[in-house]
This record gives sequence, C-alpha cells and structure tokens, in this order.
Amino acid sequence: MQVLDYLRELISFPSISSVSNVPVTDCVEQWLRQMHFETERISYQDARGVLKTSVVARRGPQSGSGLAWFGHTDVVPVDSWSYPQAGPWQADVVDGRVYGRGSCDMKGPVACMLAAVARIPAEQQHAPLWFVATADEEVGMLGARSVAAQSQLYRQIVAQSAGAIIGEPTSLRVVYSHKGGRTVQAVSRGRAAHSSTGLGQNACMALIPFLEEIRRINDELETQPQWRDERFQPPTPTLNLLLHDVNTGINITSPLASCQAYFRPMPGQPADELTERMRSVAVRCGLQFEITFASDPLYTDPHSPFIQELLRISGRDTAETVAYGTDGAVLTELQSMAVWGPGDIAQAHTDDEWISLQQLELGTMLYEQAIRRWCC
Repeated sequence: MQVLDYLRELISFPSISSVSNVPVTDCVEQWLRQMHFETERISYQDARGVLKTSVVARRGPQSGSGLAWFGHTDVVPVDSWSYPQAGPWQADVVDGRVYGRGSCDMKGPVACMLAAVARIPAEQQHAPLWFVATADEEVGMLGARSVAAQSQLYRQIVAQSAGAIIGEPTSLRVVYSHKGGRTVQAVSRGRAAHSSTGLGQNACMALIPFLEEIRRINDELETQPQWRDERFQPPTPTLNLLLHDVNTGINITSPLASCQAYFRPMPGQPADELTERMRSVAVRCGLQFEITFASDPLYTDPHSPFIQELLRISGRDTAETVAYGTDGAVLTELQSMAVWGPGDIAQAHTDDEWISLQQLELGTMLYEQAIRRWCC
C-alpha cells in the first residue's frame, strides 16, 4: 500500500477521543502483523467506561538499540466542515492537499511510517524496529501512560536505549525539546440563598485571594529571569485561567465555584515548587485543591548523536523547540527522543484540517531513511 492508501483508510475511522479507538487500532495492528511485527495490546477503560487500546509492535532481531516510532490514533471532535461532498471522515484530495479529520494530527504521520516500513523487507533488518500507536493522546496522554506502565515491549525500548521518534507534525523539522504542562484546580463551596436574606455564603468570595496570588504568580512568570527560556517561543510558561460558577442568577449566592490554572514549564524550571505554592494558598483560603494534569518537558541534548543524525537525514542545520506537548512528556525513561513528523501543526485541530501530499511523500521518504539508518 502507498501512503495515501493508508491515510484514506485511517481517516475513515471517526476515532475522536470520546469513543472507542478499538476499530482503528485493530486496523493498524492487522497491517503491522502483515508486515511481520510481533504485537502487544494495552487496553483500559476511560473514566466514562469506554474501552481504549494502544498497540505496541516490534519487528527484527531481539538485540541492538534500533529505532522506536510513536504516534496516536485518536483525533479531536469536528465542529464544522466545508466539504459536504466528502465530510471529515472521508479523505478528500484537493489542490495537493488531503482533507480529513486527523489528516495532520496525526493519522498522516502514522500513514507515512506504515508506508515507510512497507518499503523495507523484514529480513533486511539487523536491529529492532518498534511501532507504537497510542490512544487518548488528546485527552491527557492516557494511552502513552498505560503503555509506559504496562507494556513489556516498551520495557525493551527503554532497556535497549532505542532512539525514539514522536511523529507529531513538525513540518519535518527536528524538535529536541517541548514544554511540559501542569493543570491545578481549586474549588470553593458556599451556600445558596436569596441574596437579599444574608443567609447565603458566596463561593466566589473565597476564590478572590487565590486569584490574587495567581495573578502575582503570572506576573512573576512573565518578568522574572528564572522563568524565561529564550530557546522557546513564547519564552515563558504562559499561565492560563478558567473560572466556573454554577450560579444561574445574580440574586442567588453561588454555592460552588472553581478555578483551573494551566501553565507550561520548560526544562529545568521548578514546576513542583510553583504547584506547591498554589496549593498552600488554596488551603489557606479553605479551598479544595487538586492537580488534574501533569506532564514533563521533553528534552534531548541538541548536540547528541541522535539529534545530529536526524538533522543530517532531514537536510537541516539546527534542531528546534516547540511550545506544545506530546506523548513524549510521559515517556521520560527514553534517553534519545525527538519530535519529527510531516504536516504543519497550524492545521491541527482546525476546521477543514489537511496535510499536503508533498509532506506525505517527503515524510515517507525520510522515515524510510531513518529506519535504514538505525535498523538495517
């Protein structure tokens, strides 16, 4: 099969994160088995009881470092789509672009890696090649977390110090580092009553001193040198807030209010200290406090042999950083890791998502070269 054949089939699965990804995983696993991979399935039920599955596969000799490639099969929901003759779940090729949900993020890169593997007979390998397709990258990297915790083949990747490629779209620029992520939630509980009676307790009031501290923290993140890293754009952790109040009327005291704060630490920054500072303020204000999401920054020395060899294969001089996160944030045992994949991240999660045919062709060619470099 050619890369476009793989991509058409992958797009046809509406594998948004709220439904089971088992059908698309079954399809990927079947292709891998046809190419003589040994496969392992890691399954779990998400918080809503929906079955999710990741597949971890290995081909080639047991010994040697080899190469491991990571991608995900889930996609974000579709809000609107401008191609009713095709729709988001049918690949539509127009003016050198393939339209379809997940075409860029990241079924296009998955298709490129499958097509690259298909070009190389298994008997040519002298080192192992691993292929990992995870669930739920878009909702907390849950699939990658379960793979890291349960997969025996993943333990081989770690033990054998394989070079690892996270295939997220980078326009095939070599990325050696990305930011991490931390989400905390503070919840205030009050008592509902008619506001004229004075009998209520407004939950929003207890949030005010917590928000004042968050504002001070935000000012520090934007101005203090310890929180700046000029290798990134933007060079700060970019704290963001989401406020929620269950109240439905201005004449009712609010019984419940919450604040979520999300920031993106960069390598070497004291994210845990910042989180504990938020926790101490929340406790002092009588709020319930919880860390709801945590992922580490990804970092590989840009001068390392692995990054330098990827640059050579790509025909580029300098490795880069990105502000967004990937499954690599929870695969921290891997010592040589890069984000490197076809497609423009600006197209990810957009209406009328697309990837160019040129990127698909180039991505397949470069992935093939990487496999031959480390596995053949």
